[in-house]
Parts: sequence; structure tokens; C-alpha cells
Amino acid sequence: MAYQGSLTSVQAWQDLQQHHQDIRDQHMRDWFAKDPQRFERFHVEAAGLTLDYSKNRINQHTVQLLLELAQQRGLPGAIRNLFQGEHVNRSEDRPALHTALRNFSEREILVNDVNIMPEVRHTVHRMEEFCWKIRRNQWRGYDNRPFTDVVSIGIGGSFLGPKLASSALKPYWDSGLNIHYLANIDGSHITEILKRLDPATTLFIVQSKSFGTQETLKNATACRRWFLDNGGSEQDLSRHFTAVSANVQKATEFGIAEENIFPMWDWVGGRYSLWSAMGLPLALAIGIDNFRDLLRGAYAMDEHFRTAPLAENMPVIMALLGLWYVNFFGVNSHAILPYDHYLRSLPAHLQQLDMESNGKSITLDGNQVDYHTGPIIWGGVGTNGQHAFHQLLHQGTHFSPCDFIVPMCSHNPIDNFHAMLVSNCLSQSQALLQGKSEQEAIEELIASGMSKAEALVLAPQKVIPGNRPSNTLYFPKATPHTVGSLIALYEHKVAAQGMLWGVNSFDQWGVELGKQLGNRVLSALEGETIADDIDGSTNGLIRAFHKMQQQL
Repeated sequence: MAYQGSLTSVQAWQDLQQHHQDIRDQHMRDWFAKDPQRFERFHVEAAGLTLDYSKNRINQHTVQLLLELAQQRGLPGAIRNLFQGEHVNRSEDRPALHTALRNFSEREILVNDVNIMPEVRHTVHRMEEFCWKIRRNQWRGYDNRPFTDVVSIGIGGSFLGPKLASSALKPYWDSGLNIHYLANIDGSHITEILKRLDPATTLFIVQSKSFGTQETLKNATACRRWFLDNGGSEQDLSRHFTAVSANVQKATEFGIAEENIFPMWDWVGGRYSLWSAMGLPLALAIGIDNFRDLLRGAYAMDEHFRTAPLAENMPVIMALLGLWYVNFFGVNSHAILPYDHYLRSLPAHLQQLDMESNGKSITLDGNQVDYHTGPIIWGGVGTNGQHAFHQLLHQGTHFSPCDFIVPMCSHNPIDNFHAMLVSNCLSQSQALLQGKSEQEAIEELIASGMSKAEALVLAPQKVIPGNRPSNTLYFPKATPHTVGSLIALYEHKVAAQGMLWGVNSFDQWGVELGKQLGNRVLSALEGETIADDIDGSTNGLIRAFHKMQQQL
């Protein structure tokens, strides 16, 4: 049984502590020099992706001990529980069955003894019919013109996942529709979107499980008012507004026809909702067949995660490597570095996926952890980062493991652009591994024409320690299938880490307090009195808001 007792009490943890002492000062450059087969030994393929994890501070014994830790923590059983619909989200007493949304097998998946697969498949069929009507101009706006723009109104998982997939699959947009994502509760954001649109040719999709999320409902209400103030009527709302929500009553009260409301289930967390009808904007852009290919890619990774032995299991390997650095090297961050313009939104999506899932300090048993859990996730796209934050990666006082993510072929082959892009990706991971010694720096400077005396002064500035770990994930091209498997890979990696750490990766109570306090602060900002029980700093900021508002 997983999660029994403290992680630090299992034998493998003790063995890993000693092993870390034994190898922590060894350099990966020496390991590669001694073992020409290191790449072959430390890489794995799954669902159209290949992971090279040879540039990590591990040897065969490290891997063996990490796998023993996974066994002693009951990871295989925890994975089975996830797929079988056990209530792994204990604090909310729910299963976490986002995998059911992309289940192409004949397996039944039960929630409260009811097979949910017929409803899941019926929803995809409804999405198909909806997309067909919009994309074929069978469903038009109030003046009978076809839709030109779709505005997705959501936040968090109903925004980040679909936005990532939409940008990742831009080469597959074939409908002529412009897709816009509205999330932030910021007048500037909504203004910049709406000022480019014609209400008669704009379709809005309100995406909120509760139909009560503050930011989403506020933005939806503003869009509704804009629509009515610019030519639309109350009778036209049902032609221009649809919803994805579990709260049918609130959605219909808003003016959305019940037949245009797509379901959302409590066994799907927001950050996993891309695969549901929350992916409707994406399906409108790329078509339902490509959307199904996205689901098939995720399903292929699901099956790999569910059935592959731990030693060959890509999400498990990545989870164990992350644990190795967080818990034994004291690392507190992890960089996501996609070398593909279309994958530029991946770091933002993975920030939510990882940090909302495993940013926890209480175990499933209700105990305070005595070890670190989820790292800070950050990153950026392509060579842009090399001229910005890569300096810290190479010479900073902290090291941050990196995931380099690169398609080997481009959708837009121009000259030798893609070869240059891939060369930068590979050379960055090589530089993190290899580094540059002071002697190498001195010899390089003298070879460039500098005197030995000058070289001795400058060389320390050019020393790069190397021995900084990275993974390289590569695949032929960013297709719906590979993008689906890539996103699912990280979902399972994060879940596996949560299982190992013994935390609930499927709740997010930490976001609730800010919401609760936000309502009180909003009342103070909109009123004239300051609450006595609000802290002095917040009260000072509220007074500053009042003063500056009055000055405008």
C-alpha cells in the first residue's frame, strides 16, 4: 500500500542518502569519458517520444536505488489505483479520472459503480456535431453571417491547457476561425480582445465547472453586456454564447440554451480538463479528427504509464530524477526549455500542473512532511532564453535541472533555421554537462592572442562548472499525437512524484484563502470604510487605491 509512513523512514531513502554522499562530487564528464554507451543505457522511448536522461548525475546504482524507493513506496499499486478510479483525491473524496477522457480501450471505468465511458463518448460526439455546425457555417450569428472569432472565457486549467494545445497545434488550424483566450480579470485584457471583434460574428464559450469562478463570471458578464450594447439582443444570446459547466442552472440563467451546455465532471481537475469539452476552442480550430488524435497520443502515454515496468517507464523515470535532485541535492527549481515556437506556452501550463499539484507540505495522512516536495517550475522558449536566463543555468550559485524539448523536424522549413535551432538545443545541454575548466579558459584566451598574464586574470570569469543535469525530450514533429503524449507525460510524472512524496496531487486548497480574503478586500476597495480586522499593510494599500482613484 502506498503512502504508509514517512518517506524518509524507508530503507531505500537511507541507502540513497549514503549513495549521494558517495557520488555527489563526481563529474558527469568523467562518466561519459569512461562509458561510450551511456546514451544507450539511459534513454527510453514511449508514445512517439524519446527521453535521453544520460546527462543526469546518476549511475546504474542510483537508478537501482531509486527504483527500490518506488517499490517500497508502493508506486505500482498507486498507479493502478489512479486508473481504476479509486478516490485518490482523498481530501475531496473523489477519483482523478482525466485518463477516462482519452480512453480508447473497451475497459469500463466506474464511478460509484456506474460506467462513465458512455457519457464521455457521448460528449465527444456532441463536440463533433457542434464543431461541424460552426466550421461548416451551419450555425451562424444573429445576422446570418458565419462566425469569424471564438472567445474562450476561463482561467486556470480551462485556460492554460487549451491555450497551450492551441498554440502547439497552430499548423493544424484549418477552419479560418480566430481563437482568443480571455482569462485575467483585467480591463486591459478584455478591451484589447473585444475591440478587434464584431459581435455579429463572435462566438463565446464560457468555461467554468461551477459557473461561479469570480474572474470567469466577471469576464463573461462583461462580454454579455458588450454583445447586448453593440447590436445583439437577449434572444440572440443563445446563438452566441455556449458553456462548459457542471452548473446547468446558472448557465441557463445567464442566457445559454441548455442544449449548448457541455458537461464537466467532479472527477476531472481543472488542470487536467483540456481533454474534456474544455478543449472545445481547440477542436473548433483544428477539427475533431485532430482533437481525437490529441486524445490518442495522451492515451498512448496513459497505457505506457499504466503497463510499462518501472525501469522502462518514462513518467516514472522523470519523477524519480526530480525527486533525486529535490530531496538529495537540495534543488528547488526545474526549468522547462522548449525549442519550438509553437510550444512556447508549455512552461506556463506546466507551472500550474506541477506547482498546483505538488506544492504541498501535508501528506495524505495529515502529517507535516519532513522533506521538500514540488519544485518551482519556470522556463522559456528556444534560443531567446540563451540570451537571458541561461547565464544563471551555467554559472549561477544554484543549479536547476532542465528539460530540453525539441521536435527534430519543423512545420516551416526555411533555409537551415531548424538545424541551427536544434544545434543550439543540443549544445546548451552539452555545455551544462561539460562546462569549462580554468585551465581550458586560460589556453583558449592565450590562443586568441591574449598574454598569459591577462589570461590568468580573466580566466576565472570564464570558468563554467558543468555537471549540471538535463533531460532531452525529442520527437519527429509536433503533431496532435505527440503533443497529446507530451502533455500526458508531464501529467503522469507529476502524479508519480506526488505518490512518492505521499501528497494529494489532485486538490488545491492553497488557492482558496486568497479567494476568501479577496472578497473582503474588494468590499473595502469599493466602499469608503476600512475594516478594523484587516492588517495594517493591506489597509494602507486600500487607502492608496482610494486616494489615487479620487485623483483621476
